Amino acid sequence: MTTAAGVTPWAIPPLFAQLVDDTSLLQPRSVAPGVDEVVSRYLSARDGRYGGLVGQLVCPVSRLSVLVAELARSAPSRPVELSLVVDTGLGAVPKALSTVFSRSSLLTPRTVETAAPPDVDAIWLERVAEFVPEDVVAVVEPRRPSVAEPVGTGAWLTAVRRVATHGCAPKLRCGGPRASDIPSVSDIEEFVRVVVETGRGFTALGVRHVVRSETTPAEHGLLNLVAAVARALTGGDVRAALESTDGDALAGEVGGLSEKSVSAVRGLLWRCGADPEPVPGVQLAGLGLLA
Repeated sequence: MTTAAGVTPWAIPPLFAQLVDDTSLLQPRSVAPGVDEVVSRYLSARDGRYGGLVGQLVCPVSRLSVLVAELARSAPSRPVELSLVVDTGLGAVPKALSTVFSRSSLLTPRTVETAAPPDVDAIWLERVAEFVPEDVVAVVEPRRPSVAEPVGTGAWLTAVRRVATHGCAPKLRCGGPRASDIPSVSDIEEFVRVVVETGRGFTALGVRHVVRSETTPAEHGLLNLVAAVARALTGGDVRAALESTDGDALAGEVGGLSEKSVSAVRGLLWRCGADPEPVPGVQLAGLGLLA
């Protein structure tokens, strides 16, 4: 396949196909790149060598009008797959979706993502469902307790289970602008076990590294999360997968997954949001996972 830009994208293995979303627009506005820069980079990456790795462009509802205007100016060769993040209340969702559907040459809505109260219940989830069309996935992020609230971890996991069993996709926040945005290895391990048990796919946000960093605090890695899901499905050591900083070992493990295992992993790990460099194709290629 040759793109409109004349570039022939190299084949992306199914394990990584459309896995990495661009979440740059979710950064605080004081540090976030301009919408024009994000759109230019996203379209270039999507039509580039590792274009098959590129997932959705994630945009807060509050910045949708600016995004639409920039896309109209850029005239993409095909519509951009969009994830809308609710940051102005659920009541703003119908108007935002109407805007997106009216610009079908520019945007295709794929998901609507929203944060959930700590005590999320079926009534609240039904309200979310009312705002999200059937062909768009509702993604819900239950609030994870801070380190100072260890007793709340059980309630958080209960909320994750409730979101999954209700038919929404739970979201796992793996990092962000604050140190408190980085969950512990134990929290991620328990989250992964819950989604494996429920069989419902999930999305991850703030996965800024291909392999777990050796900084303090350590930041979680894309390959660690892939390996963790694969091990959880087979009764393996999930914690060790999340703690590993050995890129070659992780690459060997996930690169050796069978076709059946890859399908099972991606049936659960739908998407990973990354910034500020949303397409880690060069790093994955360096580990022998991409051509």
